[in-house]
Amino acid sequence: MGKHVLLIEDEPNIIEAISFILSRDGWRVDTHSNGQTAMDTVREKQPDMVILDVMLPGMSGYDILKSLRSEAETADLPVLMLTARGQTKDREMAEKFGASRFMTKPFSNAEVLEAVRALVAE
Repeated sequence: MGKHVLLIEDEPNIIEAISFILSRDGWRVDTHSNGQTAMDTVREKQPDMVILDVMLPGMSGYDILKSLRSEAETADLPVLMLTARGQTKDREMAEKFGASRFMTKPFSNAEVLEAVRALVAE
C-alpha cells in the first residue's frame, strides 16, 4: 500500500474528488470534516501528510495548523492548505503558521497529485 494522507475538508465534492485522485495513485486516504476534532484524528491516524481546508466547522484550518506545529509529533508533518480564498493575506497566514504548501480552489487533479507527491518525497 502507498503512503497515507489525511484529508480534513468539509465539502463532499472536494472530499470525493481528492480521495479518488489519490486512491487511484496508490495512496491510503482518510477523511475528516470537523475542525474541532481534527487534532484528535491526526494523532489517531498518524498520516504521512495532511491536506487541510482553511474554512472548517468548529475550528479554522489556520488554528489546526498552529496546533500541529506546536506539538513535537506533528511539527514536521507536511501540510497542504486548501482555500477558496486566494488573497495574498491568506497565503501569508498559511506560510506564517507553517503550511508546507498552499493551494487555492478550484485546483486541477494534476496539481493536487503533484503537490502531495512532492511533499511526501521531501
